[in-house]
Amino acid sequence: MIQSRVSTRRVRLRRTLPLAVVAAAGVALVATSAVAAPENYAIDPAHSAVGFTIRHLFSRVPGRFTKFEGKMAIDREDFTKSSVQVSIDAASVDTNEPARDKHLRSDAFFDVAKHPKLTFESTGVKQLAPNKLQVAGNLTIRGTTKPVTLDVDVLGFGPGYGGGFRGGFEAHTKINRQDFGVAWNDVVEGGGAVLGDEVDININVEAVKEQPKAAATPAPKKNR
Repeated sequence: MIQSRVSTRRVRLRRTLPLAVVAAAGVALVATSAVAAPENYAIDPAHSAVGFTIRHLFSRVPGRFTKFEGKMAIDREDFTKSSVQVSIDAASVDTNEPARDKHLRSDAFFDVAKHPKLTFESTGVKQLAPNKLQVAGNLTIRGTTKPVTLDVDVLGFGPGYGGGFRGGFEAHTKINRQDFGVAWNDVVEGGGAVLGDEVDININVEAVKEQPKAAATPAPKKNR
């Protein structure tokens, strides 16, 4: 009689143990997926910068754009699953020289009346080292879209000053302005072009993690 009860318990244990293992594995998988899911970030323009330099005669002249916005979906466990979208106000170009900036806004350069936005949308992310990425994407300037690759340094993640959670990045790339139809140039006396064709782009980004939106509270039912 006792032996029969022991045997029955062993059978139940053998049946229950595999189910418990499967259930535990399922819970672990769900937890891992939740941690690894991409997090949504918004670029903070007050702590970010979009700049460029271009050769002018024998020096390099810097410039920047002062108005831009962007969204990032970041998987900190696997950066290759991340993505970014950025929109820049072309009319916000600033080289610290009003007459030159007016020329840059004209149809000789950015033609902001017809093409008010410069945009970048990523198409893939490659991880080269723990904090070094290559972000491929499509850059649109003056209505022309071309593929470009950004070399990106991941500067870190952590609590923001005053609350929230932030991430920092620094990116560099080089483009040929002629590829985008930004073709104006002139020659100086004795030969030689006023402007170079290669433009170095330097981007510094601080992004704020977006908080999940609270579920809407249902309206109270009216008594009839």
